[in-house]
Amino acid sequence: MSKISPKVLSLFDYTGTAGQPWADAGYTVLNCDIQHQPERVEGNMRFVGWDATDKGDRAWAKTVRADFVSMFPPCTDLASSGARHWHAKAARDPDFQKKAMDLVLWGVEIAETIGCPWYLENPRGRVSTLWRKPDFTFDPCDYGDYLEPDEPHPLWPDYIPAQDAYTKLTCIWHGGGFVVPPKRPVDPICEQSVRKDGRITKSNTAWKKLGGKSLKTKNIRSATPRGWAKAVFESNNTTKGDR
Repeated sequence: MSKISPKVLSLFDYTGTAGQPWADAGYTVLNCDIQHQPERVEGNMRFVGWDATDKGDRAWAKTVRADFVSMFPPCTDLASSGARHWHAKAARDPDFQKKAMDLVLWGVEIAETIGCPWYLENPRGRVSTLWRKPDFTFDPCDYGDYLEPDEPHPLWPDYIPAQDAYTKLTCIWHGGGFVVPPKRPVDPICEQSVRKDGRITKSNTAWKKLGGKSLKTKNIRSATPRGWAKAVFESNNTTKGDR
């Protein structure tokens, strides 16, 4: 791959959601993920097949020069929601979480080498203990008011409610002068149920249809909340020079 000079670099990014507000404003955005085969261009967005475990692709990433970096390293082996499977995974590969953390830390190294504002997103899990605690946490509904009330999700309207009106604790690590955007929350859509002991619990309606281990399910569950993406753009859109 040749040298590319985007304004925004988004690593481990399948949907392109994080960079969409930047692209809509005229900035060039480069989305890198192993699922982007073949490579394609959509307006100001370029989707490039990138394997963070490949030495050549890693070396190429360090040649990129950008003014903002976002990253969403795979969380399958790190998220607390999958903790019940860790023992079996460790029996098959004692280094499975070390390998997952290697991708996390490599993404951070790229961002810090570039030397610009950056953030890394992951669910609650082992990143906090194998690296450091997050700088910030939020639920998607915390930024829902950045979106129009009746605007359906462009990719998965049957799974993700309008205005990101759902809960999913999301952890953010950041650096390089990243500005945490102010929250503009909406009420999440939840279903209440009564337990046998009489306690009332709330469940996330958005995830009721998302069981299983398919790649589609993983992509939907890990999709960057659009309200958060728009808020990040509005608070960090200080890039100088040509777009």
